[in-house]
Amino acid sequence: MNTENLDAPSIEKTTEDAVAKNPTSRTFDPKLIDQLVGQAREQGLAIDGENGLLAALTKRVVESALEGEITDHLGYEKHERGDADNSRNGIRSKTVQTKGGPISIDIPRDREGSFEPAIVKKRQRRLGSIQDVVLSLSARGMTHGDIAAHLADVYGTTVSKTTISTITDKVLEGMSEWQNRPLDPVYPVVFIDAIHVKIRDGQVANRPIYVALAVTAEGNRDILGLWAGDGGEGAKYWLQVLTEIKNRGTEDVLMVVCDGLQGLPDSVAAVWPETVVQTCVVHLMRNSFKYASKADWPAISAGLKLVYH
Repeated sequence: MNTENLDAPSIEKTTEDAVAKNPTSRTFDPKLIDQLVGQAREQGLAIDGENGLLAALTKRVVESALEGEITDHLGYEKHERGDADNSRNGIRSKTVQTKGGPISIDIPRDREGSFEPAIVKKRQRRLGSIQDVVLSLSARGMTHGDIAAHLADVYGTTVSKTTISTITDKVLEGMSEWQNRPLDPVYPVVFIDAIHVKIRDGQVANRPIYVALAVTAEGNRDILGLWAGDGGEGAKYWLQVLTEIKNRGTEDVLMVVCDGLQGLPDSVAAVWPETVVQTCVVHLMRNSFKYASKADWPAISAGLKLVYH
């Protein structure tokens, strides 16, 4: 079915009317959506999938955005004569992958070759939604082969394992930059703790993730980093983590809040000798509850809060 038969002028007119009635509106007029779906059904056009309504709309929106970009770049509208030496120089077509399947888009060119499109960059073969799906599935522990099969089955999109690796590697590069960013010279409070999560590294296993969360001098919370350890939580590994934090620029911490892990206060003192180590109140209360009946826990909790405050 030819998607070019969709009534573009009436779509644009409906959109203009909706904006005129409500200039601050950020959503489409429901009548416009009903009109598009109605036309698609009359023509026997599928809503999703390759050559479907969603793909046609994506193509039209992307190409309209590209036309707007080159207009801003050249300084004059299409079919007008500009004063500058540079001008439009036809189009080039390429296929990009989307959640709705592959679509072919026409990208305008200029004579000088100085136009750099933003919505679909040069050499870009995927719109952002596919990358979001790949990262989401990867974060849930799926292998690259499983992700490729899922995209083919659900979206009809063929994405190679190499492409999936490229997408995830870019995220890892960004994570590495964030993990090694410079830190503030002083933090009033730093909370440290480890959580155990299942990580796939050849096989799925429980591993501790060391987390350091700071409160800045302005009162904001800032995660200083995440570190994946081996085996159980240990004070020696915490010493490595705290040393790394100091090497990234943190010269002093007024108070470190942690659990009662044996040897952890010594690790803190080895990095910041003047820092006050405060055991987490939750752990102190849990340890106190071990010596009383569960029926007495509410009363004990209320009494201990006065002591800890």
